[in-house]
Amino acid sequence: MDGTYPECTGNPALHYNPCMTAKTLMIQGTTSDAGKSALVTGLCRLLARRGVRVVPFKPQNMALNSAVTIDGGEIGRSQAVQAQAAGLPPHTDMNPVLLKPNTDTGAQVIIQGRVVANMDARRYHDYKRVALEAVLQSYARLAAAYQLVLVEGAGSPAEINLRDRDIANMGFAEAVDCPVWLIADIDRGGVFAHLIGTLALLSVSERARVQGLIINRFRGDSSLLQSGLEWLVRETGKPVLGVLPYLQGLHLEAEDALNREPPPAKAARDQLTVTVPVLTRISNHTDLDPLRLHPQVEVSWVGLGDPIPPADLIILPGSKSVRTDLALLREHGWETAIHRHLRYGGRLIGICGGFQMLGRALHDPKGLEGVPGSSPGLGLLDLETTLAKDKQLRRVEGRLALEQARVTGYEIHMGVSCGPALARPAVYLKEASDGALSEDGQILGTYLHGLFDAAPARDALLRWAGLQDVHKTPDYWMLKEAGIDRLADAIEMYLNLESLERMLAG
Repeated sequence: MDGTYPECTGNPALHYNPCMTAKTLMIQGTTSDAGKSALVTGLCRLLARRGVRVVPFKPQNMALNSAVTIDGGEIGRSQAVQAQAAGLPPHTDMNPVLLKPNTDTGAQVIIQGRVVANMDARRYHDYKRVALEAVLQSYARLAAAYQLVLVEGAGSPAEINLRDRDIANMGFAEAVDCPVWLIADIDRGGVFAHLIGTLALLSVSERARVQGLIINRFRGDSSLLQSGLEWLVRETGKPVLGVLPYLQGLHLEAEDALNREPPPAKAARDQLTVTVPVLTRISNHTDLDPLRLHPQVEVSWVGLGDPIPPADLIILPGSKSVRTDLALLREHGWETAIHRHLRYGGRLIGICGGFQMLGRALHDPKGLEGVPGSSPGLGLLDLETTLAKDKQLRRVEGRLALEQARVTGYEIHMGVSCGPALARPAVYLKEASDGALSEDGQILGTYLHGLFDAAPARDALLRWAGLQDVHKTPDYWMLKEAGIDRLADAIEMYLNLESLERMLAG
């Protein structure tokens, strides 16, 4: 990082633009994972069904799951899912500030889809003035083009240490003068304390913005909750807009946290076992969702330090700090386990950062992901990778080297790999080849995220990994659509949307 930051152009007071015609509603949560992303997703689908031109927006997102947009940038994965729910292609204006942590105290800062620098928390705090300009620019463009901007907050608005220069929660709501709905998760307990405590920590003007409360993930008899809801209304003066049920087995691609909920039960026979290490900076782990949901595949997430179980296939996922995560894999015995796995005929896939780990060496001369330097790779593919400042961002399609199966996906990486192993590509794209397939056919490496999304590629990879009778492959796009529709149906059934309907009616 050189200490200088690009300035955004435009008027920082864009929220005063009289040409904006869209209504705006912001969803904030009492905690992280309270249900903000899911609620915005479901509302986007429900309103789009009703013919409302609705668009999702998240001013600032901190996540390692991301997506490539139609305009060639990068946004948080949750906003891409929300765009799908609204029937829109993902665009960088939907998430103008994306923070991708690469250490415990620092992150890669992405503004309107493009990397600007690595910053520690203090430097980013100083940079928020510039980030706010980008946020308001993006919001202004969306507000001029749609009927309703549905805004998702980040974390909680009651984090006292983050109130100064806030652009993610009430700071944004105050800047654009929009109402707020507050959602809390009853499944983790303490829901009344979460709601009361959050409201108590807001300023008078912020508290006035909260126009309704929502309780999420309720299990059981809702009549037993009624006395608590009545108390909540009396204590806060805010209406309870509804109680959303816990939707067992709901699949939505995760914003960031690893999805630990077990997939539907599967028959013990005709199964392929897959083992995936949980890296400290694991990124785009949604790559594995099509396998987790496949009825013939059993995916095990294995924490560093946990016993490494035998498997047919090991997958090394993406990482935002490849050299650090590789060192931790070695420290916890994964290098030995991988070599043993290959000796016994097992298959190995490396995706993006996992692909880079498979080579002879990793070089980070500019310290783009940590301390400058080089690290030995696993030495399983004859190639080396050097991290470069320019990030590769593109959506691609092509054919696998395996069975020439159709594959779709996207690339998000800063590494440039070179070496003899690339002469045996794993994927043939329209523009170029990608990745490598080892001479013995046991190891496949690729930069392609979404490797398993398309059914033909998934089936070919499962057969290659040892599942000969592949016959139950679901349509992953339709699975995602079904989850979004199920969420919209629940919102329509359990939420009182009169205030939102009045807002849209003017």
